[in-house]
Amino acid sequence: MADESCDFSVIRALRSVGYSVKAIAEISPSLPDEAVLELAVAEKRLLITEDKDFGEWVFAHQHVMAGVLLIRYPSSARSSMGAAVIDLIGGHAPELDGSFTVLEPGRARIRTKIKD
Repeated sequence: MADESCDFSVIRALRSVGYSVKAIAEISPSLPDEAVLELAVAEKRLLITEDKDFGEWVFAHQHVMAGVLLIRYPSSARSSMGAAVIDLIGGHAPELDGSFTVLEPGRARIRTKIKD
């Protein structure tokens, strides 16, 4: 599931290789972050976002998640962002389930959410 902050080039890239991506911008624009997380959980989908606020929802508020992928790419590297997301999901899908992952140029940090 792609949050509204997710660059649409990532959505197009994922769809082009066969991933089923629901984009909040297409199905429910302006949906609050908490509702976006709840929808991703209900549909058992990885949430892809560029909004750092989801880290607060997951760690400070201990909100349930199916997995969050936070993309942190500077404008100078955005042309490779779609391919990097495809590579990460294709190579690490089981690890992303239930984890909070930060993807930056050249590296990904996968952090399992601390359980109660």
